[in-house]
Amino acid sequence: MMQPTIGRIVHYTLNDADATAINVRRADFQAFQRSHAHPHEAGQPGATGHVAHVGNHAEAGQTYPAVVVRVFDPSVTTSNLQVLLDGNDTYWATSRLEGEGPGTWAWPARS
Repeated sequence: MMQPTIGRIVHYTLNDADATAINVRRADFQAFQRSHAHPHEAGQPGATGHVAHVGNHAEAGQTYPAVVVRVFDPSVTTSNLQVLLDGNDTYWATSRLEGEGPGTWAWPARS
């Protein structure tokens, strides 16, 4: 049985709460953009330094690559992951177990 270690790439499947959180961050950024005066230049008044959350709509059941960033208990494969989304942002999936289905991670299939 393979054990998760920091830096390994796994596949993470989004659950409903994950997808909602990702889409809310992206919608919040769009709302901010609409309310913020443009144009502005970096380092000048009006420049925010915000990191944009931009990407395709996330849905439960979608699977993305994820990097293991912390392992709590290798015997039950509980790990924190940085999920690499289809956009310019990531999602921090905390205390996730290896398994099948939404909210879990799995080893990529070997070809």
